[in-house]
Amino acid sequence: MSVKKIHRRKWIALASVACAAMAVQSCTTPSGGAEGTTGLPATVQTISEADKQQGAKAHPQLVAEFGGAVTGAQAGYVETVGKNIAVQSGLSNARGDFTVTFLNSPVNNAFAIPGGYVYVTRQLVALMNNEAELAGVLGHEVGHVAARHSAKRQKTATRNSIIGVLGTILSGVLLGDSTFGRLGQQVFSQGSQLLTLQYSRSQEIEADNLGIEYLRRAGYDPRAMSTVLQSLAQQNALEASLRGTSNRVPEWASTHPDPASRVRAAASRAGAYPAGNTNRDRFMTSIDGLTYGDDPKQGIVDGRDFTHPELRLAFQAPDGYYMVNGVRSVSINGQSGKAEFTGAQYSGDLEAYVRAAFASLTEQGQQAVTPQSITRTTVNGIPAAYGLARVQGSNGQLDVVVFAYEFANDRAYHFLTISQAGQASVFNSMFGSIRRISASEAGAVRARKVDVVTVKSGDTLQSLAGRMAYDSAQLERFLVLNGLSSSSQLTAGQKIKIITY
Repeated sequence: MSVKKIHRRKWIALASVACAAMAVQSCTTPSGGAEGTTGLPATVQTISEADKQQGAKAHPQLVAEFGGAVTGAQAGYVETVGKNIAVQSGLSNARGDFTVTFLNSPVNNAFAIPGGYVYVTRQLVALMNNEAELAGVLGHEVGHVAARHSAKRQKTATRNSIIGVLGTILSGVLLGDSTFGRLGQQVFSQGSQLLTLQYSRSQEIEADNLGIEYLRRAGYDPRAMSTVLQSLAQQNALEASLRGTSNRVPEWASTHPDPASRVRAAASRAGAYPAGNTNRDRFMTSIDGLTYGDDPKQGIVDGRDFTHPELRLAFQAPDGYYMVNGVRSVSINGQSGKAEFTGAQYSGDLEAYVRAAFASLTEQGQQAVTPQSITRTTVNGIPAAYGLARVQGSNGQLDVVVFAYEFANDRAYHFLTISQAGQASVFNSMFGSIRRISASEAGAVRARKVDVVTVKSGDTLQSLAGRMAYDSAQLERFLVLNGLSSSSQLTAGQKIKIITY
Protein backbone atom coordinates (compact mmCIF):
# COMPACT_ATOMS: atom_id res chain seq x y z
CA MET A 1 0.00 0.00 0.00
CA SER A 2 1.70 3.12 -1.23
CA VAL A 3 1.59 6.39 0.70
CA LYS A 4 1.11 8.12 -2.62
CA LYS A 5 -2.04 6.12 -3.36
CA ILE A 6 -3.62 6.21 0.06
CA HIS A 7 -6.49 8.60 -0.72
CA ARG A 8 -9.72 7.10 -2.01
CA ARG A 9 -10.58 7.76 -5.63
CA LYS A 10 -12.80 6.24 -8.24
CA TRP A 11 -11.67 2.98 -9.81
CA ILE A 12 -10.22 3.66 -13.22
CA ALA A 13 -12.24 2.19 -16.06
CA LEU A 14 -9.36 0.77 -18.06
CA ALA A 15 -10.82 -2.49 -19.20
CA SER A 16 -12.58 -0.58 -21.94
CA VAL A 17 -9.11 -0.11 -23.38
CA ALA A 18 -7.93 -3.61 -22.52
CA CYS A 19 -11.09 -5.01 -24.11
CA ALA A 20 -10.86 -2.80 -27.18
CA ALA A 21 -10.72 -4.53 -30.53
CA MET A 22 -7.29 -4.60 -32.11
CA ALA A 23 -7.91 -2.71 -35.32
CA VAL A 24 -5.10 -3.31 -37.81
CA GLN A 25 -4.34 -2.37 -41.36
CA SER A 26 -2.60 -4.92 -43.58
CA CYS A 27 0.72 -4.16 -45.20
CA THR A 28 2.52 -6.30 -47.75
CA THR A 29 5.68 -7.28 -45.86
CA PRO A 30 5.68 -11.06 -45.22
CA SER A 31 5.93 -12.06 -41.57
CA GLY A 32 6.54 -15.74 -42.13
CA GLY A 33 4.34 -18.63 -41.08
CA ALA A 34 1.20 -19.82 -42.78
CA GLU A 35 -2.08 -18.65 -41.40
CA GLY A 36 -4.20 -21.62 -40.42
CA THR A 37 -1.09 -23.53 -39.41
CA THR A 38 0.32 -21.27 -36.72
CA GLY A 39 -2.60 -18.91 -36.20
CA LEU A 40 -0.29 -16.05 -37.20
CA PRO A 41 -1.06 -13.48 -39.86
CA ALA A 42 0.66 -13.94 -43.21
CA THR A 43 1.48 -10.24 -43.38
CA VAL A 44 2.95 -7.70 -41.03
CA GLN A 45 0.28 -5.42 -39.63
CA THR A 46 0.25 -1.77 -38.67
CA ILE A 47 -1.05 -0.88 -35.23
CA SER A 48 -3.87 1.58 -35.79
CA GLU A 49 -3.70 5.15 -34.57
CA ALA A 50 -6.90 4.60 -32.59
CA ASP A 51 -5.29 1.75 -30.65
CA LYS A 52 -2.12 3.75 -30.13
CA GLN A 53 -4.14 6.63 -28.68
CA GLN A 54 -6.19 4.35 -26.41
CA GLY A 55 -3.07 2.56 -25.21
CA ALA A 56 -1.23 5.81 -24.58
CA LYS A 57 -4.15 7.08 -22.50
CA ALA A 58 -4.36 3.93 -20.38
CA HIS A 59 -0.62 3.39 -19.99
CA PRO A 60 0.23 5.91 -17.23
CA GLN A 61 -2.82 4.84 -15.24
CA LEU A 62 -1.91 1.17 -15.49
CA VAL A 63 1.68 1.85 -14.45
CA ALA A 64 0.44 3.76 -11.41
CA GLU A 65 -2.01 0.98 -10.53
CA PHE A 66 0.82 -1.55 -10.50
CA GLY A 67 3.20 0.38 -8.26
CA GLY A 68 5.12 2.32 -10.88
CA ALA A 69 7.84 1.22 -13.24
CA VAL A 70 11.21 -0.26 -12.43
CA THR A 71 13.98 1.84 -13.99
CA GLY A 72 17.64 1.35 -14.76
CA ALA A 73 19.57 -1.47 -16.39
CA GLN A 74 17.15 -4.20 -15.33
CA ALA A 75 14.22 -2.38 -16.93
CA GLY A 76 16.29 -1.80 -20.06
CA TYR A 77 17.03 -5.51 -20.30
CA VAL A 78 13.36 -6.49 -19.97
CA GLU A 79 12.42 -3.85 -22.55
CA THR A 80 14.94 -5.21 -25.05
CA VAL A 81 13.71 -8.78 -24.67
CA GLY A 82 10.09 -7.67 -24.83
CA LYS A 83 10.48 -5.66 -28.02
CA ASN A 84 12.46 -8.41 -29.69
CA ILE A 85 9.69 -10.93 -29.07
CA ALA A 86 6.82 -8.51 -29.77
CA VAL A 87 7.94 -7.89 -33.36
CA GLN A 88 7.62 -11.61 -34.02
CA SER A 89 3.84 -11.27 -33.63
CA GLY A 90 3.24 -9.58 -36.96
CA LEU A 91 1.49 -6.66 -35.29
CA SER A 92 4.36 -4.45 -36.40
CA ASN A 93 7.94 -4.94 -37.55
CA ALA A 94 9.02 -1.68 -35.89
CA ARG A 95 10.42 -2.21 -32.38
CA GLY A 96 9.59 1.42 -31.63
CA ASP A 97 5.87 0.64 -31.95
CA PHE A 98 6.00 -1.33 -28.70
CA THR A 99 6.25 -0.02 -25.14
CA VAL A 100 7.47 -2.68 -22.70
CA THR A 101 7.17 -1.79 -19.02
CA PHE A 102 8.79 -3.56 -16.07
CA LEU A 103 6.34 -3.05 -13.20
CA ASN A 104 7.33 -2.56 -9.56
CA SER A 105 4.78 -5.06 -8.28
CA PRO A 106 5.12 -8.01 -5.86
CA VAL A 107 2.39 -9.88 -7.73
CA ASN A 108 3.05 -12.55 -10.36
CA ASN A 109 1.46 -11.05 -13.45
CA ALA A 110 1.93 -10.00 -17.05
CA PHE A 111 -0.48 -8.52 -19.58
CA ALA A 112 -0.67 -6.51 -22.80
CA ILE A 113 -3.18 -4.01 -24.17
CA PRO A 114 -3.87 -2.84 -27.72
CA GLY A 115 -1.61 -0.11 -28.99
CA GLY A 116 1.64 -2.02 -28.48
CA TYR A 117 1.83 -1.87 -24.67
CA VAL A 118 3.28 -4.89 -22.87
CA TYR A 119 3.78 -5.32 -19.10
CA VAL A 120 5.45 -7.75 -16.72
CA THR A 121 5.98 -7.52 -12.96
CA ARG A 122 9.31 -7.93 -11.20
CA GLN A 123 7.86 -10.73 -9.07
CA LEU A 124 7.05 -12.82 -12.12
CA VAL A 125 10.45 -12.13 -13.68
CA ALA A 126 12.12 -13.27 -10.45
CA LEU A 127 10.34 -16.61 -10.79
CA MET A 128 11.84 -17.19 -14.23
CA ASN A 129 15.13 -18.95 -14.84
CA ASN A 130 16.23 -17.85 -18.28
CA GLU A 131 15.67 -15.25 -20.97
CA ALA A 132 13.61 -17.59 -23.14
CA GLU A 133 11.05 -17.89 -20.34
CA LEU A 134 10.81 -14.09 -20.12
CA ALA A 135 10.36 -13.89 -23.89
CA GLY A 136 7.75 -16.65 -23.75
CA VAL A 137 5.60 -14.90 -21.13
CA LEU A 138 5.74 -11.60 -22.98
CA GLY A 139 5.04 -13.40 -26.26
CA HIS A 140 2.02 -15.07 -24.69
CA GLU A 141 0.62 -11.67 -23.71
CA VAL A 142 1.26 -10.17 -27.13
CA GLY A 143 -0.44 -13.27 -28.55
CA HIS A 144 -3.65 -12.37 -26.71
CA VAL A 145 -3.64 -8.99 -28.44
CA ALA A 146 -2.67 -10.39 -31.85
CA ALA A 147 -5.52 -12.91 -31.65
CA ARG A 148 -7.94 -10.17 -30.57
CA HIS A 149 -8.97 -12.18 -27.51
CA SER A 150 -9.92 -9.12 -25.51
CA ALA A 151 -12.40 -8.02 -28.15
CA LYS A 152 -13.97 -11.48 -28.13
CA ARG A 153 -14.17 -11.60 -24.32
CA GLN A 154 -15.68 -8.13 -24.23
CA LYS A 155 -18.92 -9.60 -25.52
CA THR A 156 -19.33 -11.49 -22.25
CA ALA A 157 -17.91 -8.84 -19.92
CA THR A 158 -20.47 -7.38 -17.52
CA ARG A 159 -18.72 -4.09 -16.85
CA ASN A 160 -15.56 -2.17 -17.62
CA SER A 161 -13.45 -1.82 -14.50
CA ILE A 162 -10.33 -3.10 -12.82
CA ILE A 163 -11.09 -5.59 -10.09
CA GLY A 164 -8.86 -8.14 -8.51
CA VAL A 165 -8.84 -11.79 -7.72
CA LEU A 166 -9.87 -11.12 -4.12
CA GLY A 167 -13.09 -9.52 -5.25
CA THR A 168 -13.77 -12.51 -7.49
CA ILE A 169 -13.17 -14.92 -4.64
CA LEU A 170 -15.26 -12.78 -2.32
CA SER A 171 -18.31 -12.69 -4.54
CA GLY A 172 -18.00 -16.26 -5.76
CA VAL A 173 -17.27 -17.99 -2.47
CA LEU A 174 -18.64 -15.83 0.31
CA LEU A 175 -21.42 -13.90 -1.36
CA GLY A 176 -22.48 -15.86 -4.39
CA ASP A 177 -23.72 -14.20 -7.56
CA SER A 178 -25.90 -11.45 -6.13
CA THR A 179 -26.37 -7.74 -6.06
CA PHE A 180 -24.22 -7.49 -2.96
CA GLY A 181 -21.80 -9.92 -4.52
CA ARG A 182 -21.21 -7.43 -7.28
CA LEU A 183 -20.79 -4.77 -4.63
CA GLY A 184 -18.32 -7.01 -2.87
CA GLN A 185 -16.25 -7.16 -6.02
CA GLN A 186 -16.02 -3.39 -5.96
CA VAL A 187 -15.32 -3.24 -2.24
CA PHE A 188 -12.44 -5.68 -2.31
CA SER A 189 -11.10 -4.76 -5.73
CA GLN A 190 -7.35 -4.69 -6.08
CA GLY A 191 -6.59 -2.41 -9.00
CA SER A 192 -2.93 -2.95 -8.22
CA GLN A 193 -3.26 -6.68 -8.69
CA LEU A 194 -4.37 -7.42 -12.20
CA LEU A 195 -6.82 -6.93 -15.02
CA THR A 196 -9.78 -9.27 -14.54
CA LEU A 197 -10.62 -9.73 -18.16
CA GLN A 198 -10.55 -13.51 -17.94
CA TYR A 199 -9.63 -15.52 -20.99
CA SER A 200 -11.14 -18.88 -21.84
CA ARG A 201 -9.09 -22.05 -21.73
CA SER A 202 -9.01 -22.22 -25.54
CA GLN A 203 -7.78 -18.63 -25.71
CA GLU A 204 -5.03 -19.37 -23.20
CA ILE A 205 -3.92 -22.37 -25.23
CA GLU A 206 -3.96 -20.27 -28.39
CA ALA A 207 -1.85 -17.57 -26.71
CA ASP A 208 0.55 -20.27 -25.47
CA ASN A 209 0.88 -21.58 -29.01
CA LEU A 210 1.45 -18.12 -30.42
CA GLY A 211 4.08 -17.46 -27.77
CA ILE A 212 5.82 -20.72 -28.69
CA GLU A 213 5.84 -19.71 -32.34
CA TYR A 214 7.27 -16.30 -31.47
CA LEU A 215 10.01 -18.01 -29.45
CA ARG A 216 10.90 -20.20 -32.43
CA ARG A 217 11.04 -17.22 -34.77
CA ALA A 218 13.29 -15.29 -32.39
CA GLY A 219 15.71 -18.20 -32.01
CA TYR A 220 14.71 -19.09 -28.44
CA ASP A 221 14.01 -22.56 -27.11
CA PRO A 222 10.23 -23.05 -27.55
CA ARG A 223 10.22 -25.37 -24.52
CA ALA A 224 10.61 -22.32 -22.31
CA MET A 225 6.84 -21.79 -22.45
CA SER A 226 6.21 -25.10 -20.72
CA THR A 227 8.94 -24.61 -18.12
CA VAL A 228 7.71 -21.18 -17.05
CA LEU A 229 4.15 -22.52 -16.85
CA GLN A 230 5.49 -25.33 -14.68
CA SER A 231 7.15 -22.80 -12.36
CA LEU A 232 3.88 -20.88 -12.11
CA ALA A 233 1.96 -24.04 -11.27
CA GLN A 234 4.48 -24.93 -8.57
CA GLN A 235 4.37 -21.40 -7.17
CA ASN A 236 0.57 -21.58 -7.02
CA ALA A 237 0.74 -24.84 -5.11
CA LEU A 238 3.39 -23.49 -2.73
CA GLU A 239 1.37 -20.38 -1.94
CA ALA A 240 -1.71 -22.49 -1.28
CA SER A 241 0.32 -24.71 1.05
CA LEU A 242 1.84 -21.77 2.92
CA ARG A 243 -1.59 -20.24 3.39
CA GLY A 244 -2.99 -23.52 4.64
CA THR A 245 -5.79 -23.45 2.11
CA SER A 246 -6.90 -25.45 -0.87
CA ASN A 247 -7.73 -22.20 -2.65
CA ARG A 248 -5.50 -22.13 -5.69
CA VAL A 249 -6.67 -18.95 -7.34
CA PRO A 250 -3.60 -16.73 -6.96
CA GLU A 251 -2.76 -13.60 -8.89
CA TRP A 252 -1.61 -15.19 -12.14
CA ALA A 253 -4.25 -17.89 -12.18
CA SER A 254 -7.06 -15.37 -12.02
CA THR A 255 -6.34 -14.03 -15.48
CA HIS A 256 -4.41 -17.05 -16.74
CA PRO A 257 -6.37 -20.00 -15.36
CA ASP A 258 -4.87 -23.36 -14.51
CA PRO A 259 -1.25 -23.16 -15.71
CA ALA A 260 -0.65 -26.72 -14.50
CA SER A 261 -3.05 -28.15 -17.07
CA ARG A 262 -1.31 -26.24 -19.87
CA VAL A 263 2.22 -27.46 -19.16
CA ARG A 264 1.88 -30.73 -21.07
CA ALA A 265 0.14 -29.09 -24.02
CA ALA A 266 2.87 -26.46 -24.31
CA ALA A 267 5.64 -29.07 -24.04
CA SER A 268 4.01 -31.19 -26.71
CA ARG A 269 3.62 -28.23 -29.03
CA ALA A 270 7.21 -27.11 -28.53
CA GLY A 271 8.47 -30.64 -29.13
CA ALA A 272 7.74 -30.22 -32.82
CA TYR A 273 10.48 -27.60 -33.04
CA PRO A 274 14.25 -27.83 -32.59
CA ALA A 275 15.77 -26.52 -29.39
CA GLY A 276 16.97 -22.92 -29.32
CA ASN A 277 18.76 -20.49 -27.04
CA THR A 278 17.80 -19.88 -23.42
CA ASN A 279 20.45 -17.24 -22.57
CA ARG A 280 20.31 -18.37 -18.95
CA ASP A 281 23.54 -16.75 -17.77
CA ARG A 282 22.67 -13.38 -19.29
CA PHE A 283 19.25 -13.49 -17.68
CA MET A 284 20.60 -14.45 -14.26
CA THR A 285 23.21 -11.70 -14.36
CA SER A 286 20.58 -9.15 -15.38
CA ILE A 287 18.16 -9.87 -12.53
CA ASP A 288 20.79 -10.05 -9.78
CA GLY A 289 19.78 -7.64 -7.01
CA LEU A 290 16.15 -7.32 -8.15
CA THR A 291 13.75 -6.40 -5.34
CA TYR A 292 11.69 -9.44 -4.32
CA GLY A 293 8.31 -9.34 -2.62
CA ASP A 294 7.00 -6.13 -1.12
CA ASP A 295 8.68 -2.78 -1.65
CA PRO A 296 9.08 -1.09 1.77
CA LYS A 297 7.69 2.09 0.22
CA GLN A 298 4.38 0.24 -0.08
CA GLY A 299 4.67 -1.60 3.23
CA ILE A 300 5.84 -5.10 4.04
CA VAL A 301 3.73 -8.22 4.61
CA ASP A 302 5.54 -10.78 6.75
CA GLY A 303 3.22 -13.64 7.60
CA ARG A 304 0.35 -12.15 9.63
CA ASP A 305 2.20 -8.87 10.21
CA PHE A 306 1.96 -5.74 8.08
CA THR A 307 4.39 -2.88 8.66
CA HIS A 308 4.51 0.38 6.73
CA PRO A 309 7.70 2.31 7.52
CA GLU A 310 6.63 5.49 5.71
CA LEU A 311 3.13 5.64 7.18
CA ARG A 312 4.66 4.60 10.52
CA LEU A 313 2.01 2.01 11.36
CA ALA A 314 1.65 -1.73 11.83
CA PHE A 315 -1.12 -4.27 12.39
CA GLN A 316 -1.61 -8.03 12.54
CA ALA A 317 -4.13 -10.15 10.62
CA PRO A 318 -6.24 -12.68 12.54
CA ASP A 319 -4.83 -16.16 13.02
CA GLY A 320 -5.41 -18.27 9.91
CA TYR A 321 -5.69 -15.28 7.58
CA TYR A 322 -3.24 -14.18 4.89
CA MET A 323 -2.58 -10.78 3.36
CA VAL A 324 -1.90 -9.46 -0.13
CA ASN A 325 -0.35 -6.01 -0.38
CA GLY A 326 -1.53 -3.74 -3.16
CA VAL A 327 -0.77 -0.21 -4.30
CA ARG A 328 -3.81 1.33 -2.65
CA SER A 329 -4.74 -1.21 -0.03
CA VAL A 330 -3.91 -4.39 1.84
CA SER A 331 -6.37 -7.26 1.57
CA ILE A 332 -6.85 -9.72 4.42
CA ASN A 333 -8.33 -13.09 3.51
CA GLY A 334 -9.65 -16.08 5.41
CA GLN A 335 -12.40 -18.66 5.46
CA SER A 336 -14.69 -16.62 7.70
CA GLY A 337 -14.44 -13.27 5.98
CA LYS A 338 -12.49 -10.77 3.90
CA ALA A 339 -11.08 -7.40 4.80
CA GLU A 340 -9.24 -4.44 3.31
CA PHE A 341 -7.02 -1.82 4.91
CA THR A 342 -6.81 1.49 3.09
CA GLY A 343 -7.24 5.23 3.49
CA ALA A 344 -9.42 8.03 2.19
CA GLN A 345 -9.65 11.80 2.29
CA TYR A 346 -9.98 13.07 5.86
CA SER A 347 -11.40 16.40 7.00
CA GLY A 348 -10.78 15.91 10.72
CA ASP A 349 -14.20 14.44 11.57
CA LEU A 350 -13.76 10.71 12.21
CA GLU A 351 -17.48 9.91 12.37
CA ALA A 352 -18.00 11.65 9.02
CA TYR A 353 -15.09 9.62 7.64
CA VAL A 354 -16.78 6.34 8.67
CA ARG A 355 -20.12 7.43 7.18
CA ALA A 356 -18.38 8.40 3.94
CA ALA A 357 -16.79 4.95 3.73
CA PHE A 358 -20.21 3.31 4.03
CA ALA A 359 -21.69 5.79 1.55
CA SER A 360 -19.06 4.86 -1.02
CA LEU A 361 -20.24 1.25 -0.81
CA THR A 362 -23.80 2.32 -1.50
CA GLU A 363 -22.61 4.29 -4.53
CA GLN A 364 -20.78 1.25 -5.90
CA GLY A 365 -23.57 -1.25 -5.21
CA GLN A 366 -27.30 -1.46 -5.67
CA GLN A 367 -28.45 -1.59 -2.07
CA ALA A 368 -27.98 0.84 0.79
CA VAL A 369 -25.14 0.10 3.20
CA THR A 370 -25.87 2.15 6.32
CA PRO A 371 -24.32 1.67 9.76
CA GLN A 372 -26.68 1.03 12.67
CA SER A 373 -24.59 3.45 14.76
CA ILE A 374 -21.06 4.82 15.03
CA THR A 375 -19.03 4.28 18.20
CA ARG A 376 -15.99 6.30 19.27
CA THR A 377 -13.09 4.57 21.01
CA THR A 378 -9.30 4.60 21.36
CA VAL A 379 -6.94 1.87 20.15
CA ASN A 380 -3.38 1.88 21.46
CA GLY A 381 -3.66 5.63 22.02
CA ILE A 382 -5.07 6.27 18.54
CA PRO A 383 -8.52 7.93 18.23
CA ALA A 384 -10.87 5.52 16.46
CA ALA A 385 -14.47 5.06 15.40
CA TYR A 386 -16.42 2.16 13.95
CA GLY A 387 -19.79 1.20 12.57
CA LEU A 388 -21.55 -2.00 11.49
CA ALA A 389 -24.12 -2.49 8.75
CA ARG A 390 -26.12 -5.67 8.11
CA VAL A 391 -26.97 -6.35 4.49
CA GLN A 392 -28.59 -9.13 2.52
CA GLY A 393 -26.43 -11.47 0.47
CA SER A 394 -27.55 -14.31 -1.77
CA ASN A 395 -26.61 -16.88 0.89
CA GLY A 396 -27.90 -15.00 3.91
CA GLN A 397 -27.24 -11.83 5.84
CA LEU A 398 -23.77 -10.28 6.01
CA ASP A 399 -22.04 -7.88 8.37
CA VAL A 400 -19.99 -5.02 6.97
CA VAL A 401 -17.74 -3.12 9.38
CA VAL A 402 -15.77 0.09 8.87
CA PHE A 403 -13.20 0.64 11.63
CA ALA A 404 -11.31 3.93 11.23
CA TYR A 405 -8.28 5.48 12.94
CA GLU A 406 -7.11 9.09 13.11
CA PHE A 407 -3.33 9.27 12.71
CA ALA A 408 -3.21 13.06 12.27
CA ASN A 409 -5.59 15.97 11.78
CA ASP A 410 -5.49 15.36 8.04
CA ARG A 411 -4.72 11.64 7.91
CA ALA A 412 -6.93 8.63 8.64
CA TYR A 413 -7.01 4.96 7.64
CA HIS A 414 -9.61 2.25 8.00
CA PHE A 415 -10.39 -1.43 7.84
CA LEU A 416 -13.38 -2.54 5.80
CA THR A 417 -14.51 -6.08 6.64
CA ILE A 418 -17.24 -8.40 5.46
CA SER A 419 -18.38 -11.62 7.11
CA GLN A 420 -21.45 -13.74 7.65
CA ALA A 421 -23.91 -12.13 10.07
CA GLY A 422 -22.80 -12.45 13.67
CA GLN A 423 -19.18 -13.30 12.80
CA ALA A 424 -17.68 -9.81 12.55
CA SER A 425 -15.85 -10.39 15.84
CA VAL A 426 -13.35 -12.59 14.00
CA PHE A 427 -11.61 -9.30 13.11
CA ASN A 428 -11.58 -7.85 16.64
CA SER A 429 -7.97 -8.83 17.28
CA MET A 430 -6.96 -7.12 14.05
CA PHE A 431 -8.90 -3.96 14.90
CA GLY A 432 -7.09 -3.82 18.23
CA SER A 433 -3.64 -4.55 16.83
CA ILE A 434 -3.05 -1.36 14.86
CA ARG A 435 -0.35 0.81 16.35
CA ARG A 436 2.15 3.52 15.57
CA ILE A 437 5.74 2.41 15.07
CA SER A 438 8.90 4.23 16.13
CA ALA A 439 11.50 5.67 13.81
CA SER A 440 13.90 2.89 14.76
CA GLU A 441 11.31 0.21 14.04
CA ALA A 442 10.54 1.83 10.69
CA GLY A 443 14.23 1.97 9.87
CA ALA A 444 14.60 -1.73 10.58
CA VAL A 445 12.19 -2.70 7.78
CA ARG A 446 14.21 -4.22 4.96
CA ALA A 447 13.39 -5.29 1.45
CA ARG A 448 14.20 -8.76 0.17
CA LYS A 449 16.12 -9.13 -3.07
CA VAL A 450 17.18 -11.75 -5.60
CA ASP A 451 20.79 -12.77 -5.02
CA VAL A 452 22.29 -14.75 -7.91
CA VAL A 453 25.11 -16.93 -6.63
CA THR A 454 27.44 -19.46 -8.24
CA VAL A 455 27.27 -23.01 -6.95
CA LYS A 456 30.53 -24.11 -5.34
CA SER A 457 31.86 -27.59 -4.78
CA GLY A 458 30.13 -29.05 -1.74
CA ASP A 459 27.04 -26.88 -2.00
CA THR A 460 23.76 -28.77 -1.67
CA LEU A 461 20.11 -27.93 -2.13
CA GLN A 462 19.74 -27.82 1.65
CA SER A 463 22.78 -25.65 2.30
CA LEU A 464 21.79 -23.07 -0.31
CA ALA A 465 18.15 -23.12 0.79
CA GLY A 466 19.33 -22.38 4.32
CA ARG A 467 20.50 -18.98 3.10
CA MET A 468 16.97 -17.96 2.07
CA ALA A 469 15.66 -14.95 4.02
CA TYR A 470 12.64 -16.77 5.41
CA ASP A 471 11.82 -18.43 8.71
CA SER A 472 9.77 -21.20 7.14
CA ALA A 473 9.69 -23.45 4.06
CA GLN A 474 13.19 -22.44 3.01
CA LEU A 475 13.82 -25.53 0.90
CA GLU A 476 10.39 -25.45 -0.73
CA ARG A 477 10.76 -21.77 -1.63
CA PHE A 478 14.28 -22.34 -2.98
CA LEU A 479 13.22 -25.24 -5.19
CA VAL A 480 10.25 -23.39 -6.71
CA LEU A 481 12.30 -20.22 -7.23
CA ASN A 482 14.87 -22.15 -9.25
CA GLY A 483 12.57 -24.58 -11.03
CA LEU A 484 14.18 -27.52 -9.23
CA SER A 485 12.94 -30.68 -7.52
CA SER A 486 14.18 -32.40 -4.39
CA SER A 487 16.11 -34.85 -6.60
CA SER A 488 17.83 -32.16 -8.71
CA GLN A 489 21.62 -32.26 -8.87
CA LEU A 490 23.67 -29.06 -8.61
CA THR A 491 26.93 -28.60 -10.48
CA ALA A 492 29.83 -26.34 -9.57
CA GLY A 493 29.73 -23.12 -11.58
CA GLN A 494 25.95 -23.20 -12.00
CA LYS A 495 24.10 -19.93 -11.30
CA ILE A 496 21.13 -20.15 -8.97
CA LYS A 497 18.89 -17.70 -7.11
CA ILE A 498 18.43 -17.22 -3.40
CA ILE A 499 16.42 -14.53 -1.63
CA THR A 500 18.32 -12.37 0.84
CA TYR A 501 17.90 -9.00 2.55
